[in-house]
Amino acid sequence: MSESTAGLRRKISSAGDLQSVVRTMKTLAGSSIGQYETSIRALADYYRTVELGLGACFREGASGTIRDDGKGPTEEGEIGAIVFGSDQGLVGQFNDVVADFAIKTLASLPGKPKVWAVGERVHVRLKEAGLPMMGLLPVPNSVQAITPLVGQIQLKSEAHRAEGDYTGVYVFHNRPQSGSLYEPVSQRLLPLDAQWRQGLVEVDWPTKTLPEVMGSRTKTLRVLIREYLFISLFRACAESLASENASRLAAMERADKNIDELLETLHGSFHRLRQSGIDEELFDVISGFEASSEAR
Repeated sequence: MSESTAGLRRKISSAGDLQSVVRTMKTLAGSSIGQYETSIRALADYYRTVELGLGACFREGASGTIRDDGKGPTEEGEIGAIVFGSDQGLVGQFNDVVADFAIKTLASLPGKPKVWAVGERVHVRLKEAGLPMMGLLPVPNSVQAITPLVGQIQLKSEAHRAEGDYTGVYVFHNRPQSGSLYEPVSQRLLPLDAQWRQGLVEVDWPTKTLPEVMGSRTKTLRVLIREYLFISLFRACAESLASENASRLAAMERADKNIDELLETLHGSFHRLRQSGIDEELFDVISGFEASSEAR
């Protein structure tokens, strides 16, 4: 009996330690989700400012060297794609979902895809699917690490675009939904969508004084387009990281619930076994007392 109860004590202790780790990971995941969601909301005003600037440039007929004619990809051109994944575990099908979505979407587009993967696991998944990989980039582990990553993506993309003509640049990532759900989404960064550009032109200026582009309109447009791309990539990365942590939080919640059920079962078994041992000891005492009474 002593070995059985000791074994149950060890199992209960191990399950309790594991539950402490799980709850710590839940706290970290929840905190990370809040940081990434805050960074996304913080971009809203700046993104609005960039949109107003682009609308002013388009309204005055400015044009830049970056393709912004609204035409789609062609069979002869190349399609640049950035796919955001995860390098950490406990995220379920996170990488498979975004990878499958990117593979299916790129297969339906004309042109030859050239893919950058953010995250080793999604890189392996895309490479196994036969997509030509241009590079592997590390997944940021904090909000502060997103900006350097986006800058690196922009430098690599512009360097490759200078060597040849992209007919399109797309970004793929998971976007958080209500609760712990997420969905894979894509956005065409270049060429700029003609309908989107027209919508910016038609936006009313927030003040009575209409804007005027000073200096070179083309240079101003290039700068604004670069900022638009930066914001789009930053938001895609932040949404991917928020989705990753939401998936991990859901996994930890399931694990916490399972450990609670396991602990309840172990405690019940321990108390039954302990009570059974106490009953046996009482029966032994009573039997011994009766035997000694009869002897007397």
